[in-house]
Order: sequence, then structure tokens, then C-alpha cells
Amino acid sequence: MAETYPSPRFGAPREPKSPVNPGSGLVRVLEFATASHARAVAFLVLCALLIFLPGFFTIPPIDRDEARFAQATKQMVESGDYVDIRFQEDVRYKKPVGIYWLQSAAVETAAALKLPKAELRIWVYRLPSLIGAIGAVLMTYWAALGFVTRRAAVLAALLMCASVLLGVEARLAKTDAMLLFCVTAAMGAMARAYLSWQRAEDETHPPWSWPAIFWTAIAVGILIKGPLILMFAGFTIVVLAIQDRDASWLWKLRPLWGLMWMLVLVLPWFIAIFWRAGDAFFADSVGGDMLSKIGAQESHGAPPGLYLALFWITFWPGAPLAAMAAPAVWRARREPGAQFLLAWLIPSWIVFEAVLTKLPHYVLPLYPAIAILTVGALERNVLSRSWLARGSAWWFAIPAAASIIAVVGAVMLTRQPAFVAWPFIAAALIFGLFAWWLYDTNRAERSVLNALVAALMLAFTVYGIVLPSLTPLFPSIEIARALRNVTCVGPKAAAAGYHEPSLVFLTGTQTLLTDGSGAADFLRQGSCRFALIEQRSERSFAQRAEAIGLRYKVGTRIDGYNFSQGRAISISIFRSEGTE
Repeated sequence: MAETYPSPRFGAPREPKSPVNPGSGLVRVLEFATASHARAVAFLVLCALLIFLPGFFTIPPIDRDEARFAQATKQMVESGDYVDIRFQEDVRYKKPVGIYWLQSAAVETAAALKLPKAELRIWVYRLPSLIGAIGAVLMTYWAALGFVTRRAAVLAALLMCASVLLGVEARLAKTDAMLLFCVTAAMGAMARAYLSWQRAEDETHPPWSWPAIFWTAIAVGILIKGPLILMFAGFTIVVLAIQDRDASWLWKLRPLWGLMWMLVLVLPWFIAIFWRAGDAFFADSVGGDMLSKIGAQESHGAPPGLYLALFWITFWPGAPLAAMAAPAVWRARREPGAQFLLAWLIPSWIVFEAVLTKLPHYVLPLYPAIAILTVGALERNVLSRSWLARGSAWWFAIPAAASIIAVVGAVMLTRQPAFVAWPFIAAALIFGLFAWWLYDTNRAERSVLNALVAALMLAFTVYGIVLPSLTPLFPSIEIARALRNVTCVGPKAAAAGYHEPSLVFLTGTQTLLTDGSGAADFLRQGSCRFALIEQRSERSFAQRAEAIGLRYKVGTRIDGYNFSQGRAISISIFRSEGTE
């Protein structure tokens, strides 16, 4: 594709290029997929489904965040109250209502389609995350088109699609995949406005599509995760205004009309929750959740540099290529395209590194900028030829390490070596090895495509086969199955010592979370009642049962591993007299 812009554009080739390694089958697939926008979009959707769907339906509810979100949504559907957010009797005001509405819509739709027990199927609650992850891949492609050619834009989207972190978030019923979708859409629209201003294009009649996408994405992002999306956009605007000493390009986003539209979308629920709960929501979400992250919230504190260390895993297989692109990106930092992407990336990354509370997914909305910068250097054929090129070994190292961990984990937890996964492990190792051995700076695209196939094989291995088979990691599933097999009508349960949100989600909102003594009192109140007693709480349960003269039967014992607490557990199910 020939250069069509008069000013330099980061990532744009300076002259038409011949196909890279035309004999490669993977390259031919890429050439076919990038022949038109329609093909590119269809290809990216197909790739996203292939990478995100393994394990999507079979991995049980994950403690703790996913199960908390799902349970709060289930209660919203059960009560018909779509304003308040609760986990059992406790308010859950850490995040706004957006993700709960999306999950509720998924559950209601599944129920309307006659899906049996739709409210207990965790994959139904994950559908908004899947849609958000696919949308983020497509928005990365759309955003990248403002900086690079269609072929490179598809590669940028594929790097996002295959990244380990997005693969995890696509399978969790929480906020981050949908937030990524919103941030990428907003930043893609902002980039078009900025680059159009830099090129002095259509100053009199800028399109309405950019501000419509930008302000709608901002509004949805606020409803999904509060004001965090404003940080990404705000830092970018401030940095660009300082560098250019001019921010007149913002008028292309029609801020007056846009702000009004944003308020129309976000204010109704905020007014409704204020009417319902007063300032409790704002105190919990802003003061109790967001501002508390400046300190080490919930034992998630870590020193600066953690995200940079995790990047080599969470952005794999794109991370080695990003390292090779870094010197060229720095040299191009004054070009408008690179300047925008670095303004998107660097200030927010510094803030996340400085804040004490650190979780891997916090930096996910910055990864599209890295993907676009990386393919920009790849397209220009300016990847580093220094010692950084040795990082190509990482394309083989990660599949090798992940395969060993998966097999060893399966043997330790299930005493089975996961033979079904071995063909996929072998394929991941082979493609990872090809990506490493075949790498050279003139044919880097070929190696990247092999690494992407290795990532696909790893998705089948880890998410599709190994993780769902690790039943000891999900004791709530076994407990819920045991309660479903009882013969009495309307069983009720109390749990002592094991209070994970997945247990409440699978056994019912009315499940009582108490201690051993409280569980004994609970059994005394009726016949069809069950006490789920973790081994460390059995003594207090037995003492209270003896003190009150409780008669009970000993049922099933379930052994497992509580990965939220990092320890093995053993749970006994005690039944009140009169049950079978």
C-alpha cells in the first residue's frame, strides 16, 4: 500500500512493499484476510472466537471477583431491582451498575430462550466479557487504521487477541474486557480527531461519527467502571496539549454536545442510586474502592516495576516484538502518530506503577497502544537488530513453561497427566519453536504469525482441557452437586469456614455464611437443612451441637484446594435429622 499522507506517519510504509515470505501458508492466509475490510473483520472475529471460547463454557465460577459479580447480578434478576447492587444482604457499591445490567440482560435473554437453569450457568454471565473482548479486538483494528496499513492493523488486533491478559479477562464475568472495549473505542476516535488536525484535513466540517463514538464510549466506560476511563483520555489530552502547545483539535470532538450526551447516558442511574442509598455509593466506590488503591488494598500492594515485569507474560506473544520495536518507537516519538500513542501509554502506566495496589488487569487498556506501536515498527522494518532480538526465544519459552506447569499441575491435583492436552502442547511447542528459529528482522511477520498459532494451541491446552479438569480447585461445584442430589424439598445450607462467593452463587442466595456454632444453631431450625463445615470449624460445630442437644447425620466429605486462600481444605456436609 502506497503512502498517501504528506506528513510522516508512524507505522506507514515509505514505499510499496512486496509480500513478506510469499511461500508461507500463514502469510497467505493473512494476505487473503486483509484483501478487504469485510474480510479483515470476519477474520478477526473468527480468530477471537477460536482463542476465547476454549474453556469459556466449562471453567467453573472463579473466586472471588467473578463469583461476586455473578451473584450480585443473580440477585438483581431475582429481585427485579435493577438500581441497587447487593451481595446477599450487603451492598456492593465498588463499581457502577453497567456490567450488572449487561449480565442481567444476558441472563434474561437466556431464560427467554428456555435455557434450563440459565441463572446458574456462569458462562451466561461471561457473555458481556466475551463480547467486550471481541469488540476490543475489532476496536484495536479500527484504531490502528488511523496509524498503519490494513495489514498491520490486523496484526495489531491479533496481538491483542492472543495476549494472555485479554484471554483471561474474556473468560471472567467482570468489568475489564468491556472497559477495554470502551477505552479502545474512545481512544480510536480521539486519535482520528488528533491526526486529522495534524494533517489539516476537513477543518470546517469534521465528521460527527468521531464525537459520537468518543462520548458514547466514555459514558459506557463510566457506567462500567466509574471515572477510570477519564484518566486515560484526560492524560492523553494534557500531554498532547503540552507537547503541541495547542489543543484546538478537541473541537473536532464537539465537547459541548458530547458532554451533554454523556450526562444524558450516565446521570439517570447515578441519580437513582443517590435517591436510593444517599451518598453511600459514592463513599464506597470513590472513597472505599478507588482512592484506597493508592494504598495496598486487600493485600495487593507491590512496588513499582511490577507491571513491567508482568508485561512479558501478560502481553505474550506480542511482548518480545514490543521490546524489539522500542528503540524505533523512541526515535519516532515526535511523529504525530507515535506522539499520540505514547501519550496514551506512558502517563497512565506511570500512575499504575506508582499506586501501591497492583493487579495485572489494571494496565490492560494500555495494551492496544503498545500493539499499534509495535506493528508500526514491524511495518517499517525498523525492529532492533541488537541484543533485543534474542527475545525471540521467549516465543518458545512461554509455551514450554506453560506446558510443564499445566501437566505437573494436573498430575498433582488429579493424578492424571492430561493426555488429551498433549497434541495441543506439542503443536504449541512446534509453532513457538518455529517463531524463534525462523526469526529475522526482514521476515518478522512470519515469526509473529507462528507465535500467534502457538498462543491458540496454548488456549486449547490451558483453558479448554487442563483448567476445567482441575476439580479440586473448585470445591463449590462438588458441594452444589451434593445438595442437588438430596431427596428433601427446598434444601437450605449454612457454611462455616468456607465462605467463597462461588458457594453462594451455586447453592443459593439464602446460603448462610456463619461459624461452626452458628451452623449448629441453623441445623436445629428445620429438617431439610445442611451444614457445610470446613475442617477447622468442626470442633466449634460439634461443641455447640452437643450443648444444644442437636441430632445430625454425617454426609459427604469434599476435599479440595482454596486457591483464594492458598491452602488445602476439607468440607463435611452435616444433615439435620429427618433428611435423606
